Formats: sequence, structure tokens, C-alpha cells
Amino acid sequence: MDALRYEVREFIAQQQLAGKIKPAVDSWLTGWDESFSRELAARGWLGMTVPTEYGGRDRSFLERFVVTEELLAAGAPVAAHWIADRQIVPSLLKYGSELQKRTFLPEIAQGACFFAIGMSEPDVGSDLAGVKTRAKQVDDGWSLNGTKVWTSGAHHADAFICLARTSPVDPDHRHAGLSQFIVDLRSPGVDVRPIESMDGRHHFNEVILDDVVVPDDMVFGTIGNGWTQVTSELDFERSGPERFLSTAVLLSATAEQMRLGTLTERSDLGKLTARLTGLHHMSSAVAAALERHERVDVSAAAVKVLGTTTEGDIADFADVIADPASCDRDFRGLVDSAVAQRPGFTLRGGTNEILRGVIARGLGIR
Repeated sequence: MDALRYEVREFIAQQQLAGKIKPAVDSWLTGWDESFSRELAARGWLGMTVPTEYGGRDRSFLERFVVTEELLAAGAPVAAHWIADRQIVPSLLKYGSELQKRTFLPEIAQGACFFAIGMSEPDVGSDLAGVKTRAKQVDDGWSLNGTKVWTSGAHHADAFICLARTSPVDPDHRHAGLSQFIVDLRSPGVDVRPIESMDGRHHFNEVILDDVVVPDDMVFGTIGNGWTQVTSELDFERSGPERFLSTAVLLSATAEQMRLGTLTERSDLGKLTARLTGLHHMSSAVAAALERHERVDVSAAAVKVLGTTTEGDIADFADVIADPASCDRDFRGLVDSAVAQRPGFTLRGGTNEILRGVIARGLGIR
């Protein structure tokens, strides 16, 4: 693993010298750069866990963890491929049909196909059992109607996996009757509308589905099994290093400003660094458990809760001690970006309040 880590660090250093990596907060969400994704693909660093028969590298979750951790720590622009590589790949391997695997996996591994997520909806929040998007069977497949929101990168992506209701709500079994569909985001009836962040940047979208027809061969998994599938997918979304490294570049930059003498307050630097170290071990342990096909919902939720809280604490720490009059302009830019992105840290991937409930139930706490 050390050899791989050093190889990635050398690549990052070369990319920084070439001006292809400019450290950024939340780079896995905001740093859309398809050419950079293709460079990673050429080195075999996309689709790492995909079997070679589907165009992948057949490497371990831990090897993928090393690559992604180093890229995130450097603030590299990985947003274009992030969702596809992080959670669409393992979902396709687990639930996808042979046609779907052979259609999408080689393209993802080449950095040629990009996905978004079609889970969240207006007025639903983290309660995915309350989704109102409907899928009705028609002659040509399934007709989808509804609205998805906070769909990161949907204005660039080729497709998303959409969670929809395929049978009426049963009050006693609210999680029943849900299904997933692979939706081509360029299909007739798809309307992608921008949602701007408070700093004016555009990463999120509202996606309106108006009689969008999805063919039968793009039904994902099994009709009615959507809840089981989507919760399995969320394990990959919640446990990765992006749940604690979104502001790692800011913490590194803060330490550098202290070394240069432009910042003098040091009290929390060691504490925050120690927290990141602990989260590294927690997240890598989840990656090892995924390799063993073990259940990780509780541990993934714990990584997400503790990690996103730490990300926000780093943003607050830097913001409090950074004097705009004396700080380096690039450093202040990182601080401002972290503060703007901070409200989303504990919301995306399920709110921390919801995830504390997942942890409590998993531990048998009532």
C-alpha cells in the first residue's frame, strides 16, 4: 500500500507543478474536470474495484481507498467521476444486469461516463421512504414523474439512478414498493435546473421528470427492492474519506500560514489533526469490511457523523483565526469557500440527526 500511496503523491506533485491541481475545499463536489478524470483512468485509478472482464482493474477497496484519500487530501478536482466511481460501480456490480454492467462499467473505468444521484426530493429531506416520484409501467417500459433535488453535477452527468415509487404507500410498510431506474439525463422530459449556493456557484440541481420513459432493460435491480438497494448504496456514500477530508486542504494551509507567521493561534490545530487521523483509521476499517462483504451501515454512519462534524469544525477554526487584513489571498479564498460549503457537510448523505438514529438502532439503544 505504501508504494501505491507514494506513486499517487508523486503524480499529484507533478500535476501541481503543471498547474492542473489547485487545492480546493470540497473538491469531490465542486471540482468537475473531465480531463483530470481521464488522466486518472489512464493510470488505472478509476474503476479500480471493477473486475477486468468489465474493463476494470480488479483491485481491492483498500487500494482504492489509498488513491482517493491522497487525491482528496490534495484537493484534486475529482467531482466528475466521483459518484460513478464511489457508489454506482459497487451498486452495478451487486444489482446491475449483465447488460447494464457491460454498458456502464467499462465507460466509468475509462472516465467516459459520469453519474449523478436521484434520491432526495423537495419536502422529503432524509426520509427516503417518503419519495413522491412515481414510476408507472407503460408499453415502452416505465414512465417516471416527479422531482429530485440536490443532484450534484446533474447538469454535466450522463445519467442518474432514480429512486421512485412503483406501488402505493403502505402505512405499515413505508419502505416497500420502491424501485430504482437508470435514467438518461438527456432523455425527453428531463429538465435540469440549477440551484446556486450562497456564494453564487453552481454544483447542485433540481431535476424534473415529466413522463420520462425508461426502457425495461434500465430497471435497476428488482422492482420493489429499491429500499434494500438504496441503503446498500448509501454505505459507500457515507463511509468514504470524502466524509472527513473536504476541508483537509484548509487545515494544511492553516498550518502553513502558522509556519509563515501570518497566523499565531495554534490551540486547536493538534486536536483537529488528531481527529482526522482517527477518522482515517475508522474509514479505512470500513473499506476493509466492504472488501469482506460485511455489513457496515452503523460504522459508515459513525464515520459520516464524526467526519462531517470535524470538517465543519476545521472551517470554523480557520475562519475565526484568519484576519483578512494579514492573510494570504489564496488562503482566505479557501476559508471563504469552506464557510460557504459548511452548511451542507452534515446534510448530504443523510442528516447527522437521522444517522444518529441509525447508530442508536444498530447498537440496540432505545
